[in-house]
Amino acid sequence: MASTRLGLKLAMALWATTALVAPPALAASPKLDAHAIATARFGNDAPWYEGNIPLFESSDQKLEQIYYYRWSVFRAHQRDLGPRGYITTEFLDDVGWQREPYASLNDATGFHIQEGRWLRDRRYAGDYVDFMYEGGGNDRHFAEAIADATWARFLVDGDQDAATRHLGAMKHIYALWDDHYDFDKKLYWIEPLLDATEYTISSIDASGGKDGFRGGDAFRPSINSYMYANARAISGLAALTGDTATAADYAARADVLKVEVQKSLWSQDFAHFIDRYKVNNAHVKYWDPIRGRELVGYLPWTFGLPDDTPAYAQAWKHAVDPNQLAGPAGLRTVEPSYEHYMRQYRYEGTAPECQWNGPVWPFQTTQVLTGLANLLSDYHQDVVTRADYARLLAQYTQLHFKDGKPDLEEDYDPATGKAIVGLARSHHYNHSGYVDLVISGLVGLRPRADDVLEVNPLAPSDPTDPNFLQYFSLRDAPYHGHLVGISWDADGSRYGRQGLVVTVDGQEVAASPTLKRLTAPLARKAPTPIARPIDLAVNLVRSDYPRGSASAGDDPKTVHQALDGRVWFFPEMANGWSPGADAKQPWFAIDFGKPVSVRSAELSFFADDKTFSGPSRYRLEAWRDGKWVDLAKAPAPLANGVDRTAWAPMTTTKLRAVFDLAPGKDMRLVEMKVF
Repeated sequence: MASTRLGLKLAMALWATTALVAPPALAASPKLDAHAIATARFGNDAPWYEGNIPLFESSDQKLEQIYYYRWSVFRAHQRDLGPRGYITTEFLDDVGWQREPYASLNDATGFHIQEGRWLRDRRYAGDYVDFMYEGGGNDRHFAEAIADATWARFLVDGDQDAATRHLGAMKHIYALWDDHYDFDKKLYWIEPLLDATEYTISSIDASGGKDGFRGGDAFRPSINSYMYANARAISGLAALTGDTATAADYAARADVLKVEVQKSLWSQDFAHFIDRYKVNNAHVKYWDPIRGRELVGYLPWTFGLPDDTPAYAQAWKHAVDPNQLAGPAGLRTVEPSYEHYMRQYRYEGTAPECQWNGPVWPFQTTQVLTGLANLLSDYHQDVVTRADYARLLAQYTQLHFKDGKPDLEEDYDPATGKAIVGLARSHHYNHSGYVDLVISGLVGLRPRADDVLEVNPLAPSDPTDPNFLQYFSLRDAPYHGHLVGISWDADGSRYGRQGLVVTVDGQEVAASPTLKRLTAPLARKAPTPIARPIDLAVNLVRSDYPRGSASAGDDPKTVHQALDGRVWFFPEMANGWSPGADAKQPWFAIDFGKPVSVRSAELSFFADDKTFSGPSRYRLEAWRDGKWVDLAKAPAPLANGVDRTAWAPMTTTKLRAVFDLAPGKDMRLVEMKVF
């Protein structure tokens, strides 16, 4: 216990911000109807969301709509790996550069953990962190800030054991990045493609303007900011365990990076953080700076790296200048003055492929908005305001719509807001964050390591601002073992009381008639244990057990999709097995390859208004004594949700579901899980 107290003291010294005195507890807070909201937003899949996600409403209906849409995207990208737990994917379907057989990629992991930390079911973020450090998920395929995201999760759920048990792996991976470290310059370098940003100024110019997909190794603000953040996280986590030597070592590493980034990657000419070349060839020279501003120059603020000075704050002028990085429809990744701005180099057939030489990327927009939230909350400057944050968030919100419906894709034209890539893989792309920008940015729940609740909304305070919110309310956000609520009502007409009100477990702890920073003492509670039921039917490799088979529509790909641990109901991308509308009592079977004890099943069906419907009914059968015997009759089937059926535990080697189809309709079994 002494080491824990020492660790908390040291971690708080490294991370805590100044707190104000909170008023005494007052009245209970108004409620949002979780069941009604979940049912209206998610239909038959409502049970996953109800009692799990923080509720949110706002006078901006698009903001509210996309908030819930992004939770549906998060849900759709949860892949159940069975004994390995859940991970979060980037693409709904498989891509050639993913880590097999899991379909994982590590470049957007930080976003996924930052979003998932706000769920009351801590399994999704917890399993994913474990996979990154115990399952080899952090394979350094891309530059990353996963240790920092793990720390960020700890700031919300307070689970010290979960956060610190991977310290050994974090330090090991941090040391592996020495292969991208210049010991003379004391900075990290990377090829832009492996920074998840192909076709940047450095890679294009290093090719003489001819290409830029590969090459262009450079000392970049991105990887150096990631490594700075990871060093600070390792320091903070080590401090929690009482390991003062490791805490001091990694704090010193972060300090060195901070000095070198500010000394070498800050351009006085551009008033911006920029790349310097690592590569040396006929086109570019080692250590020369690149010849333009890029959005990546804001990443130091994403992780709180720059000093709080007017000189560095001037960089934010470029983010709001329409002639520089502020496009009409979104933040440009490169300024239009760059010679190769928006030049399309790469195609899949005739369809444009991904590039970072001007298009709007939700990935980097998330990073910049996170940095802007940090700037507005933690720095002293007069360059940008809360109105700028709200405007850029509203602009980002609008990008989520395609033909009037939510469908976030890969990148966008900054002039029109239209998707550029738009390939089959692109629908509901999970390469960015949004929920956290609403919760910790706009609403202002600022996670901390100490026993203080801090709220600092970034919503505009001027009623004439086009993005002014007449009201907003966040409810049941899990924080330090409690449920936090934050409400704003400009005139009292929505919630019966004018002003900003903060509650903990339904009781008021702070209030203000205006939008301002509020704090209150908040003693943390021990996190609740995580339940981890294991799906026995998951198949990641088709040649392995458990194996699927079907009476009709027995295509190996679609049969495998019904056991691959993926559940989504988006109509744009098919997922699952279908027998065909003419099939008579089709069945889908699972061969476990060995006797297993089973007690329940979850079946998920997709339905649309045209071809597919849930079955009219189905029953479950088990293989016993060489024949199929009835096991359980399922309740009336639901479509676009999860049907759960339970029975007395039994041992079997095979299980199957037998279906009666709805008249004239095919069915699609999205996933069959067995526990």
